[in-house]
Amino acid sequence: MSSKDVHLCEVLFEFTRVGNSVRVAAIDPITGTEVITVGSPRYHRKTLMRQAKQKLVYVLKKNGGRC
Repeated sequence: MSSKDVHLCEVLFEFTRVGNSVRVAAIDPITGTEVITVGSPRYHRKTLMRQAKQKLVYVLKKNGGRC
């Protein structure tokens, strides 16, 4: 494992319906980092959560992350 790996013990998700879309917020409670993704309400919730978590990991890595 490299020092760039990000390990998330917990991720908080918030789903908000906005018109014909679903806004998904993913939050790392330790750093307070929050990212937003928008997807179709036809997507399964797990798919939307996975996309939001992937974006959160990307942002944490880009900002120095936490290991």
